[in-house]
Amino acid sequence: MRAAQSLFRMTLGPALALTLALPATAAAQTNQQQLQAEGRLDAIVAHTTGVEAGFGLSVPAGIYMRFGLVAGIGAGRHGLEGRTDLISRFSLDPFRQSNWAPYAGAGISGRYRSRLDGGSRAYLLVFLGAEGPLPMGRTSGIVPAFEVGLGGGARFAVILRRGINARR
Repeated sequence: MRAAQSLFRMTLGPALALTLALPATAAAQTNQQQLQAEGRLDAIVAHTTGVEAGFGLSVPAGIYMRFGLVAGIGAGRHGLEGRTDLISRFSLDPFRQSNWAPYAGAGISGRYRSRLDGGSRAYLLVFLGAEGPLPMGRTSGIVPAFEVGLGGGARFAVILRRGINARR
């Protein structure tokens, strides 16, 4: 009997330590996607107004922050124009606890236009937005978002963004 108790203690101690030391993963856990893609339509209203279609990619930089790059091309008053934005976006509801969630962001923007429209310039960029819900009953899909901001003029955007499982 004493030998059985001693054997039980010798195996229980290391087994318990090993169990506590190894990370546990549940079968229901899913991998979080790292890249979030978006398609957008932007209007930049200034002395020379432009409308641009754009594509963006963002990556998480913590629970509340995402860093991203947006490129757009479209039509201005005197022809073709384009832009690139390097942004940081702060979400006030990173875990999708409500249907619509506000966010704020800032960054730098390069706007490329003809000389008649003011030429190419860099601008500081600030914006506010709201991101919508995932489709009913889904853990992934396309979500709508709307933005207003300043950066080379007043900016207005309609965005379709790839939703992230359990995150914004």
